[in-house]
Amino acid sequence: MWEEETADSFRRKLLWWIGGLVVVAVAGFALWYRFLFHPAENAPPAVVAKPAAAPAATQPAVSNPMPAAATGSEALPALNDSDPMVQESLTSVLGHPTIEALLVPQNIVRHIVVTVDNLPRHKVAVELRPVKATAGQTAVSTQGDLTMLSDANFERYTTFVHAVQAADVKALAALYQRLYPLFQQAYEDLGYPGKYFNDRLVEVIDHLLETPEVAGPIQLEQPRVFYTYADTGLEGRSAGQKLLIRMGPANARIIKAKLREFRAEIVAKK
Repeated sequence: MWEEETADSFRRKLLWWIGGLVVVAVAGFALWYRFLFHPAENAPPAVVAKPAAAPAATQPAVSNPMPAAATGSEALPALNDSDPMVQESLTSVLGHPTIEALLVPQNIVRHIVVTVDNLPRHKVAVELRPVKATAGQTAVSTQGDLTMLSDANFERYTTFVHAVQAADVKALAALYQRLYPLFQQAYEDLGYPGKYFNDRLVEVIDHLLETPEVAGPIQLEQPRVFYTYADTGLEGRSAGQKLLIRMGPANARIIKAKLREFRAEIVAKK
């Protein structure tokens, strides 16, 4: 019984398939005949393509343009080949001892740009910093069960702070402006095409200037390897602001004063 029903079902399906093919063939022939002998009647209406509108020329808004006198035509090396020239230029402004003690001589411009961009964020990539790591470990003091940031910790930043304090801000700003095309390219390569690096630098400087001056003692915690601020308000601040707090009030005031001077030199006066 199962074989007879299966064969009969197959014959019915086969007849349906043949009938369907015949219908499709007839319909196709009719359409072909109609379009072949009456093309004008059946052609779709012509569509006149409109010329594409030219894209609007948009230039990124520049909030903090550099002084016009700073623009120059000096030929600069390619960004990837710029380390020797940048290191030599920095040495001429800051001095060989400072550069030898502080500068990481590889990918200088790229590392400066990525660090500047990261300072207002929660973390800064240690391996991408343009300056060498601060010597020693975080200095702490204890009061019973409490751990405090020691005043001795501020001394760890002496070399860096002295270098900043002794820097000729006008000469450093002039060097930055001369090398600016390299900084701009590095910023765009970082993922900001069409954005103006000097705007970001000024924004970061303003952010650092807003760092509060914290009168000690500053309580710390050590949940894992590194210390954190026990005050969640301090711990929640950006990497740049926490660094200034970690340097101590006196050092932070020196850094802020130089940042204000530098900012004034790299923004055109309105």
